[in-house]
Amino acid sequence: MIKGCAVVTGASRGIGAATALELSKMGYEVIINYNNSKEKALAVLDKIKQNGSNGYIFKCDVSNRKEVDETIDFALQKYGRIAVLVNNAGIAQQKLFTDITADDWSRMVNVNLGGVFNFCQSALPSMIHFKSGRIINISSIWGSEGASCEVHYSAVKAGIIGLTKALSKEVAPSGITVNCIAPGCIMTDMLTHDFDENTINELKEETPLGRLGTAEDVAKAAAFFAGDSANFITGQVLGVDGGFR
Repeated sequence: MIKGCAVVTGASRGIGAATALELSKMGYEVIINYNNSKEKALAVLDKIKQNGSNGYIFKCDVSNRKEVDETIDFALQKYGRIAVLVNNAGIAQQKLFTDITADDWSRMVNVNLGGVFNFCQSALPSMIHFKSGRIINISSIWGSEGASCEVHYSAVKAGIIGLTKALSKEVAPSGITVNCIAPGCIMTDMLTHDFDENTINELKEETPLGRLGTAEDVAKAAAFFAGDSANFITGQVLGVDGGFR
């Protein structure tokens, strides 16, 4: 039985791909947003079909409002309404604060925070009309704790937390929940690209549970917020960090 349509941004790999797969197991058909990795997005769609569900891939730069609107319009044309929106797409960059350029700052804000704004604002009119919907935003532990050499990344992730809390109050009367997940150190391509093996081992040692998280750990948290058990939960930030903070 189809539970409805879920739109997942940045869903061609990592946390986004795992979330798309987890939601498909719950009965959602998924719009898999990707920007550059079409083949990986198709591979995720193939796995979703193996789960007995269905979906579509859709190319979209989350910082481009026109493309975001086109994505939401496509989802509404196919399914009539959007049950779940997961704002996961994002970029990371390590730099000393004094080395961050105006372009670095703008890109970080436009993609990581602007993408959440764009998708929420584009999807909400339909959700408000149906008085139903789940919005799940992916922030980071660094959005609350801050990370050295990642000031711009930490700032926009903190912004996602603020957006979540404020928007949850605004749309609650329309029966829409808005929650946030703050992953800790998660073993994804982004982490292995930015950190060497020694640093990764240090992060494991600093994590009380003694391991790095997986994309599936975060995906299961997203599935919780999308499920019936979270009917009376909104405006919350759930840390998936192995006790790191």
